[in-house]
Amino acid sequence: MDYKDIKKLMDDMGNSKLDSLEIEFPDGIKISMTKNSGKEKIIYPNSNVIEASAPMTVPTVTKKQENSLVNITNQEESKEDYKIVKSPMVGTFYASSAPDKEPFVKVGDKVHKGQVLCIVEAMKLMNEIESEFDGEIVQICVNNEDIVEYGTPLFKLK
Repeated sequence: MDYKDIKKLMDDMGNSKLDSLEIEFPDGIKISMTKNSGKEKIIYPNSNVIEASAPMTVPTVTKKQENSLVNITNQEESKEDYKIVKSPMVGTFYASSAPDKEPFVKVGDKVHKGQVLCIVEAMKLMNEIESEFDGEIVQICVNNEDIVEYGTPLFKLK
């Protein structure tokens, strides 16, 4: 049972004339709701009890979300410092022309506008991706043979 199902049960309970409700599902989940008591209990098969007060939405930021917000802020700042070469199409990223060949570029390499940086294979066609800028490769944003979408950052240059 997922959150949407539980939320629907809570809403239905709130709109009904019932004062209490207990449901036990075959998979061991038990739900007990009572109006105006302020608490609902959800009991999972491992005997974990989750108590929640009446439904309300309170925005919270978890540590992971906080870190991602910091990363977004850092990325926005870094966009000003770096030039980004993005994928012009959906396909498979290749750093070199063949598996046994050296990559076109490595971190620290100086590149010129028009220089081939990688290949993106789309529908069995090998498309050479050229640098749009002069600069130095600071980061290769994808791994060899990764699937890339249109607009996926491939390289950061400074």
